[in-house]
Amino acid sequence: MKVVHVVGVDGARSAVGVVVVIDVLRAFTLSAYALAGGARECLLVRTVDEARAVAGATPGAIISAEVDTLPVEGIPISNSPTQIVEADVRGHAVVQRTSAGTQAIRAVAGADAMYAASLVVARATAQACLLRGPQTVTLVASGDFPEDHACARYIEALMRGENEDVSRLLEALISSDRYEKFARGDWPGFPKSDLDLALATDRFDFAMRATKDERWVRLTSERA
Repeated sequence: MKVVHVVGVDGARSAVGVVVVIDVLRAFTLSAYALAGGARECLLVRTVDEARAVAGATPGAIISAEVDTLPVEGIPISNSPTQIVEADVRGHAVVQRTSAGTQAIRAVAGADAMYAASLVVARATAQACLLRGPQTVTLVASGDFPEDHACARYIEALMRGENEDVSRLLEALISSDRYEKFARGDWPGFPKSDLDLALATDRFDFAMRATKDERWVRLTSERA
């Protein structure tokens, strides 16, 4: 099995085989908590206008959106796992627009199968990939961020049956000014509790299967 690591939208466009698109802070952490909370699906789109249009055409849909990590006026959930946990999502579709994760996964064109991932579903994602018996797995860090690279390395280690210390992999994040800024809780739309929710490695026992059409990428839970 060949494992390839790529980054961002450009990397996603070149991805082949079984493709895993990773966004730890915070898009695909929010997706996992939404699905764990009973949402029937997450619909990933490129723009805020698309998010509003899809939600308007989907009864009961809940929008989560940000632009450059900042909240969008009129949309109360700003890509925050904390906010989605507090929302009543059971039976609803969650429509997501973010600046990294939803852009990267929408750019994937040549996948045999595709998953969205974050640390909270890392082990389940590795298992889902292995069950497909792939010749190639492409791990896409949706942004050039230490937490996305850490998650990718952890998923690769799991697929290879190797032990990997996630806390060691996350040292670059924890020691960064960016982490300190988020941990203070003064970033708009980013409550500090999002960090604890996002770094709860292997919290859920499902992978997030992604299927793509012209309108969106749909995420649903997939258990091995």
